[in-house]
Amino acid sequence: MQRFARLFAQLDQTNKTSEKIRALSEYFRDVDPASAAWALYFLSGHKLQRVVPSGLLRQWAIEVADIQQWLFDECYEAVGDLAETISLIVPRSEGRPVDGTLVQWVEQRLMPLRQLTVSEQRQRILTSWQTLDQVACLVFVKLLTGSFRVGVSQKLVVRGIANASGIDAEVLAHRLMGNWQPSAAFYQALVHPDAGDAMLSRPYPFFLANPLEGTPSDLGDVSLWQAEWKWDGIRAQLIRRGAQTFIWSRGEELMQDRFPELESLAQYLPDGTILDGEIIGRRDGIILPFAHMQRRIGSKQLTRKILQEVPVAYLVFDLLEWQGNDLRAEPLSTRRSQLEQVMAELSRTRAAIQPDHEKQWQLSEHDLSDTQDRAQGRAGGTSATMHFLLPDTLKAGSWEELIALRSRSRDEHAEGLMLKRLNSPYRVGRPRGDWWKWKIEPYTVDAVLIYAQRGHGKRASLYTDYTFGVWDGDVLVPFAKAYSGLTDQEIAQVDRFIRQHTLERFGPVRSVQPELVFELAFENIQLSSRHKSGIAVRFPRILRQREDKPISQADSLATIRAMLGAASS
Repeated sequence: MQRFARLFAQLDQTNKTSEKIRALSEYFRDVDPASAAWALYFLSGHKLQRVVPSGLLRQWAIEVADIQQWLFDECYEAVGDLAETISLIVPRSEGRPVDGTLVQWVEQRLMPLRQLTVSEQRQRILTSWQTLDQVACLVFVKLLTGSFRVGVSQKLVVRGIANASGIDAEVLAHRLMGNWQPSAAFYQALVHPDAGDAMLSRPYPFFLANPLEGTPSDLGDVSLWQAEWKWDGIRAQLIRRGAQTFIWSRGEELMQDRFPELESLAQYLPDGTILDGEIIGRRDGIILPFAHMQRRIGSKQLTRKILQEVPVAYLVFDLLEWQGNDLRAEPLSTRRSQLEQVMAELSRTRAAIQPDHEKQWQLSEHDLSDTQDRAQGRAGGTSATMHFLLPDTLKAGSWEELIALRSRSRDEHAEGLMLKRLNSPYRVGRPRGDWWKWKIEPYTVDAVLIYAQRGHGKRASLYTDYTFGVWDGDVLVPFAKAYSGLTDQEIAQVDRFIRQHTLERFGPVRSVQPELVFELAFENIQLSSRHKSGIAVRFPRILRQREDKPISQADSLATIRAMLGAASS
């Protein structure tokens, strides 16, 4: 546990990637496989189920430290993190801190707490607090409360393990796809040179695009690139292996039985096929707002009603495996050509054999009309089936022509363009240079800060999570929440204002005197019965503070509804 705590401190105290990888490599080279598996589990963002309420931990810390409630609250206010506050105020036992491996602490101390009475939990937790040093105690409480976070991504952790084990990082990333449980056997298989990688359902690591900044002409000749519309859906790999179909989201969630329309048609794909694409809501050829997809994903049961209201299509834009052959090293132009043949054959096969159970997924014939779709601002493309579409590649002789096409994105219900280098292989993660997302300029509004809440991690002592309002008549109505976009200096200034101009407190939330105006940006806008304003926006963030504007000049709901009308037309 002390060793894992030291790794936590090393990662927390540096922003240098090389130093983080060095610390990770040393840790995974030194520790036993079971502890390595648990460390990977926690560093990848997984959590244990909370077994003790935070209120009890707070109460026990006050008792063992022999301080008053108000003093604990003042300490917590200053520190901003419950685990750190407890680790700083609890007294330590004399002598050297008690040690033990991470797996021993997790499996012999943390997990058994679920079966204990409150009194027994209290005794064991207090003993742990008092026998660990301050950093290890902090880590212990974070694991106990499910609040463990540190500034590393899973990709960085994988690089550390790759350095320690000698196994290629891409191989490790592939083996980590999907659901896994920490154990010595799992970790040994992960780093074994001959570990079996033929698990039927396992997807490939996703290749992600970087945002394009600056002018596209910096990318060289336009003929070297493939351009596509960028749709707002669920990025997914569809796998056909062993006469079974598996659909994985980019977040490594197996979406089994969530899209029966797609699974019904995937049975016509040859064994050993993996497709990459975007699942979208699509009815009568028109792409539905992402909120409709959220309704479908959030439904506990896929009723006929929800299937009819939110039918889906799979926009297939890449072929990663064909008849069991890994195509990722092939250039995009080759993969695209093969994909076109696959989709054409899928159409012919399905047309020749159309079982009765598939008829329930049919749409009207005009849904297949590429010409009509484009003429009406719909998601056009070459249709392999009514639910599998091969999106068009956009033809342009110059960057100027592509700029003109991009300006029509909202008419096409798209977020902008994707630019993919024709000779690019299918990589892992987000390397720069080959795939770019060239999104259109966002919507913007001027809104008033009305509520604030503390952030998390290093920002736990600062008010960084904001709620903004716009005018509905003479009342400011909550419109959007945002927490990104300000510099550290700007956050500190806003934090001081919030503390000095708090009107009321509602648990962790403070209502703030309405004086500060900010320009917010967001991607999409739609009606929502779940929001007080009746409007929902996608990816809101702060662009800047409008010190030049009084709150009377902030935008109104009427202005935003006009944006919604323009977006829907």
